[in-house]
Amino acid sequence: MRLKDKVVVVTGGAMGIGRAYCLGLAREEAKVVVADILEGEAAKVAGEIQKSGGVAIAAGVDVSSQEKTRAMAEAALQHYGRIDVLINNAGIYTTIKKRSFLEIPAEEWDKVMAVNLKGLFFCCQAVYPAMKRQGKGKIINISSGTVFSGTPLFLHYVTSKAGVIGLTRALARELGPDHIAVNAVTPGLTLSGPQQKGALTPEQLEDRRRRRCFQRDQHPEDLVGTIIFLASDDSDFITGQTINVDGGASMH
Repeated sequence: MRLKDKVVVVTGGAMGIGRAYCLGLAREEAKVVVADILEGEAAKVAGEIQKSGGVAIAAGVDVSSQEKTRAMAEAALQHYGRIDVLINNAGIYTTIKKRSFLEIPAEEWDKVMAVNLKGLFFCCQAVYPAMKRQGKGKIINISSGTVFSGTPLFLHYVTSKAGVIGLTRALARELGPDHIAVNAVTPGLTLSGPQQKGALTPEQLEDRRRRRCFQRDQHPEDLVGTIIFLASDDSDFITGQTINVDGGASMH
């Protein structure tokens, strides 16, 4: 197994794409930390992994809190003794209402940035000391394909996810001497649950399919292989990169 005994922290791991990451990583025999603000749901995912013979714990975390991200890292270290991989997946998207940039409240802008960008920054800070001590680590930041398309009416979300790519590149430069790889993944529109699917009309979903080389819906499982690759030793000489996974809708 490609991730045997590697300790992987997944933020936003309780539902949707994050849950798929956790289950896929566990199948590769990683020791998973399902970290989420919805601690009860995270415990369910951890329990699901345990029932299938895998190894996992749940950790409650609000990534917008520096204190709580450090507590998340400490929980992983206390339980497993190390942190090999961080997957920064937590984010705000489905609860955002489409609206003109002129109508975005300042409070909503700040909340999106606090979770989608500052929260990612806090999580990187929290796991860094352990990875430095170990002499190796992997940080995988989840950005978004909206950065390439410039999706309208989500200005704060798209801006936050563009910031993730900038952070990824700059942090890769800083952490290279510590042998810590930092990469980003940009998923296309992924049907990760009823709320996600219900946000688009059948016509909009069909339009999305037509834009792809592989003309079908994108599901969370379509992203898992890329995450496993970036978490594994197979990607040890890859850093500062953005890997787009959208069925060929965008090409970069």
